[in-house]
Amino acid sequence: MTVTPQPHPVYVIGGGPGGLAVAAALRARGVRAVVVEKADAVGDSWRHHYDRLRLHTTRRLSALPGLKMPRSFGRWVARADVVRYLETYAEFHDLEVVTGVEVLRVERDGAHWTLHATGGRRLLGSAVVVATGYNHTPRLPAWPGLGTYERTPGRELVHASAYRNPKPYEGRDVLVVGVGNTGAEIAADLAEGGAKRVRIAVRTPPYIIRRATLGWPSQRNGILVRRLPVGLVDRLTGLLGRFMTADLSAYGMPRPQGGLYSRVRAGSIPVQDVGLVAAVRAGKVEPVAAVESFDDGEVVLADGSRIAPDAVIAATGYDRALEPLLGHLGVLDERGRPSVTGARCPREAPGLYFTGFTNPISGMFREMALDAERIARRIAKLRR
Repeated sequence: MTVTPQPHPVYVIGGGPGGLAVAAALRARGVRAVVVEKADAVGDSWRHHYDRLRLHTTRRLSALPGLKMPRSFGRWVARADVVRYLETYAEFHDLEVVTGVEVLRVERDGAHWTLHATGGRRLLGSAVVVATGYNHTPRLPAWPGLGTYERTPGRELVHASAYRNPKPYEGRDVLVVGVGNTGAEIAADLAEGGAKRVRIAVRTPPYIIRRATLGWPSQRNGILVRRLPVGLVDRLTGLLGRFMTADLSAYGMPRPQGGLYSRVRAGSIPVQDVGLVAAVRAGKVEPVAAVESFDDGEVVLADGSRIAPDAVIAATGYDRALEPLLGHLGVLDERGRPSVTGARCPREAPGLYFTGFTNPISGMFREMALDAERIARRIAKLRR
């Protein structure tokens, strides 16, 4: 009897929502997928986000393929419930997940892929899906004089990735650097949680939009306009700006410049308001100029003023950190991001896929769910 050799599995690097969704979609099509996660459990990044975080997208539009989110989670799903959902998702789909193993380098090996992992492991796969996450490695600007501030007694500086809740900052003067969604929400959390003074340093004023208007979530607007011409959407949002976006210019935060959708396409997602606008208008959060440098125990701002907060929380973003893994393959752009995502493979690397490396206004969970189905269809088709 002749035994037909089984094809090598598809390896999915990363056990977050994007990786689990791809693995489930592949399994539904009869393709063996193995998820390799460096942490000890799936959904690791969600386990370490700040406590008050909720999905900015609705429960119904955030479910991954093959399993709805429970109604008991509410419309805006809490961080802890996202973790519960991802755990349940892996169990429900009986996914093959290997935890505690980090893939260090990916190489093309003829018609296959070799993954070099911790412990001297060499894994051979027929295809690779990279799902290591949009927010992978905390980024801290190289501010001049930063070390002098950190060495000053009574001063503290942390990246927003280390922030959990306002309790450690009760009665303290805190500066939040960065007014993206994370910085805006942390500033509101601090103001509500007992910080003595909260300031937020703004370099590029953002568009701040309501999470929902009369029950209509802003995510649905993002879905509706995503395929429209950028100029048209910019004009529409400009005409409707005073109804769609918050104006905090009277409180020290200038109106944003440039079209809303042009900025989205350049990587600047609007801030969904979950308390910042009210906190600024009530004087509980004070917008200040961008941080330029540090001088001993003081922070020097772009307008020349100097402040001396007890603590600085840097909501300054993340790097994808893909270079050690596959920078040698020529599949990253000048910013270190995948040159293509979804069901398309880089021309130089057939069989290599990426998911979760965009931050669309239509919702990251929704787009990862769609990408998962597209990637799985593509891989299954190529196996026939």
